[in-house]
Amino acid sequence: MILKTYEETIPTAQEKQQSIPSLVRERGPPRVAAHLTGTRRRSNTPPLARSKNEKALGQKINSWESSRKGLSFLNNLHLRNGELVIHQTGFYYIYSQTYFRFQEPEEIVGTISKEENRKRNKQMVQYIYKYTSYPDPILLMKSARNSCWSKDSEYGLYSIYQGGIFELKENDRIFVSVTNEQLIDMDQEASFFGAFLVG
Repeated sequence: MILKTYEETIPTAQEKQQSIPSLVRERGPPRVAAHLTGTRRRSNTPPLARSKNEKALGQKINSWESSRKGLSFLNNLHLRNGELVIHQTGFYYIYSQTYFRFQEPEEIVGTISKEENRKRNKQMVQYIYKYTSYPDPILLMKSARNSCWSKDSEYGLYSIYQGGIFELKENDRIFVSVTNEQLIDMDQEASFFGAFLVG
């Protein structure tokens, strides 16, 4: 009786195999994605010389990290001089966040009036550009923040995030530039840049 109950309730190995979904991942097209994080380490590669007619605003960020375990990666894209190089034509979600940390220099504190401090340019703008076969970079997105930094505070912290979907072609290059580069905090969790193929 126990043997009969056991045989009725326990499925055979073949039945078990049919009911368990395959854990082996089917091979599809390779994933195309990158997530770069900020780094205080400067790039060993000198920045490319810019033409006199180039229309890019701000200062390009060249110091991105692409191989920090668990935080940054490159899959079927590569990084050159702060630019992500596209290997496959398609629509990509491109995103970036830059983290701004402002601290009034010690030699300035106490020497300027509150009115003069308010007039000083502390505008922060983040731009995302692409290079194509066209000679000048093409602006894809920009985001701005104009903050009133308190003269009495030790420092001010702000971030700008933006993202969008754009068609990119093979060999296009995308990059981030900012105004007031000296205000950027390239902390790995706070300043980042990436893209992934969506279709």
